[in-house]
Amino acid sequence: MDCLQDWPEPVVRVQSLSDSGANTIPGRYVKPPSDRPSSAPCADLSIPVVDLASLAGDGTVDCAAVVQAVSSACRDWGFFQVVNHGVDPGLMRRMRQVWRGFFHLPMEAKQVYANSPKTYEGYGSRLGIQKGAILDWGDYYFLHVLPQSLKSHTKWPALPSTLSRETTDEYGHELIKLCERVMKVLSLGLGLNADFLQKAFGGDDAGACMRVNFYPKCPQPDLTLGLSSHSDPGGITVLLADDRVKGLQVRRGDAWVTVQPVPDSFIINVGDQVQVLSNATYKSVEHRVVVNSEAERLSFAFFYNPKSDLLIGPAPELVTPDRPALYQPMTFDEYRLYIRRKGPRGKSQVESLKAAR
Repeated sequence: MDCLQDWPEPVVRVQSLSDSGANTIPGRYVKPPSDRPSSAPCADLSIPVVDLASLAGDGTVDCAAVVQAVSSACRDWGFFQVVNHGVDPGLMRRMRQVWRGFFHLPMEAKQVYANSPKTYEGYGSRLGIQKGAILDWGDYYFLHVLPQSLKSHTKWPALPSTLSRETTDEYGHELIKLCERVMKVLSLGLGLNADFLQKAFGGDDAGACMRVNFYPKCPQPDLTLGLSSHSDPGGITVLLADDRVKGLQVRRGDAWVTVQPVPDSFIINVGDQVQVLSNATYKSVEHRVVVNSEAERLSFAFFYNPKSDLLIGPAPELVTPDRPALYQPMTFDEYRLYIRRKGPRGKSQVESLKAAR
């Protein structure tokens, strides 16, 4: 999975650029006019909100209304918010507190955890390894959660408090349980057995990782993006959005919808692997992050993925003479190299998998 042992050019922390007090951003962060936040209209719409309170605590799914609501959202939007999801709001608040504290540590303390494109794990400031690429206005911290063989607490920050690793570990355990429940709902929404997608992901060998995103204040937010438009390469993503500052936008046709986070909710979206497995019944949808000049923004993207060496292709149960297989099989290891090399680029990769006709 190695791309490079190191970045092709010196890494500049976006937070240091923001803290410098400059009135303009470096040219490396200026997007082409067609990719700037004002390049497409914004729609006054909201993504669906689904209440998960009726799901049984033992992980079984006992509510047809939830299955229908989630299935409809995944077919139409590719995104939905969940409330009453079973994760303690107090834990969600502690995660925000701990990680906001990390990003406000002195730079030398954070640099101890600097990452490389070999695994991306640690403190980073760019996605993709193309020299001279136009960069996004954001820093991040990337962590492996599953499989256990990749999880190393020594690469997790022990600062700003002794509870940092414990809080992040507890959060990871709770998000895995939530993802497993959502996978059952998604499977039933496809008319398949509740455990279908989990088995397709490798059962207990499924993967999980997390990226903590930090978007500093930007003096020219109309010229750049915190994260360029892309669909997520993995299975499903569970996002804990900033509870104070909006920034996530979801593509809806030719327009962008700004997501309004519901308090104590998670935002869930379909990734490319579920689009492929569902033979495009469920849609992975482009999304991006805008920044602003007034406030920083913090979010937590939890990625639940197939086992890295499994071939992922359309489920045979969803392939018919009227709807043949739309995609060629590929392992997730091969698939995610694309974004690691090139960074976020719309839906160009999943489109490249379309089977020849």
